[in-house]
Amino acid sequence: MPPMLDVSDEVRAEIGDEEAARLLAGDSAPGTYDCTSCRTPGDTSTERTSTVLFVGEETAVLAFAHATCIPSQVVPVSEEQLQGAVQSISGSEAPRPAEAGSAPRQAVLGITCGLILVKDQVCPALVIEPTGPIARPGENSPGGLGDDFLPILIEQGFLPVGDLTTPPAPLPGWSVLLAMGQLHAILQPGTAGAWWQAHQPLAVSEGWRAAVNKSNEVYVYAAPHGTIGQQPREDLLREALERACGRGALVAATMPLSGT
Repeated sequence: MPPMLDVSDEVRAEIGDEEAARLLAGDSAPGTYDCTSCRTPGDTSTERTSTVLFVGEETAVLAFAHATCIPSQVVPVSEEQLQGAVQSISGSEAPRPAEAGSAPRQAVLGITCGLILVKDQVCPALVIEPTGPIARPGENSPGGLGDDFLPILIEQGFLPVGDLTTPPAPLPGWSVLLAMGQLHAILQPGTAGAWWQAHQPLAVSEGWRAAVNKSNEVYVYAAPHGTIGQQPREDLLREALERACGRGALVAATMPLSGT
């Protein structure tokens, strides 16, 4: 019985009709897989499965996802990010969101989507705040000795925010992965894979999606645990960001959009 695969026209154009035919016939398709979106197991023989082609500057990697998570599509990424995707797709140990790049402990990186007014423009923003203090790799819990979250991010290229009315500086190699209007990951350079990855794709508001599709970039802000909190409205989120900025407890970067 052939696998229940979806191969979009754009994926077919990249891999060719011959390879697409082999996939649809089951000759080169896996029976089971880890969904490249939600990271839970999938089975091509029992559920609709999307083919997702990650395309770098020189190479491409074909991955598989539940059709209920994302449709079959081509996702452009940098070559370094593609190597991280290869590790994740092949089953090599990949950092969990709490550990990716900056969090060796089991704190989770919480994320909030919102719109922020910068230079009279409504801009899409993401606010990252861990659920607990962050220690450096190899160190024990801070235990009241401080939180290394911001220093680690500054070392990775994020810059302190002195004024919310100024756009954050670009951070080369990083990007925000959006697929079919849902937020999937924040990708970092190198081979570590995603710095933050959603356990399940996160829906964003129509206004946020429209803003990001217009600008093709996202302002990513980060603050230590207990600084911002879960704000129910964007005006309250803005006030919390301003308080963090005034305390010198906010860093940020501008990242381009990956995907659609």
